[in-house]
Amino acid sequence: MLKPIETRRSIRKFKPDIPVTKEQLDQMLHAAMLAPSACNSRPWEFIAVTKREILNDIARVHPYAQMCKTAAAAIIMVALPQEGMPSEYFPQDCGAATQNILLEAQALGLGTCWCGVYPKEARIVSIRELFTIPQPKIPFNVIAVGVPDEAPGPRGSFEESKIIYLF
Repeated sequence: MLKPIETRRSIRKFKPDIPVTKEQLDQMLHAAMLAPSACNSRPWEFIAVTKREILNDIARVHPYAQMCKTAAAAIIMVALPQEGMPSEYFPQDCGAATQNILLEAQALGLGTCWCGVYPKEARIVSIRELFTIPQPKIPFNVIAVGVPDEAPGPRGSFEESKIIYLF
């Protein structure tokens, strides 16, 4: 499992002529829904996009999602804060589900880029309007997906100095 984690990179250039299939999207979303969540609340919904016009619209309204212009697909994670549930944990829950999508895409030979929406109000409003997402649902992020057309080098490494061991 460490290899996909070590080799995953944020991809900002994709091969636009190679599609992402519904089966690949389903596999990534299946992985997302296996993520842990507080009290098994599963506070998420997803919008899967492959229409070029909508991908271009995402790039138009989200200042840091320009890679959607070449991505073959995007997954919009929508958070569902729930009354009576530990709603303050939805960012952690949605983050775990997002990481599962990124790793499953890597395993499928696809690239991704996680573009934050929440908690930036202007981005929440623009994505909410683009996809007609009603309150109290919250657009959480946009994940651009496609076949990479770049190979960024390694980032990050193990830093034992950031660990406190208590044995």
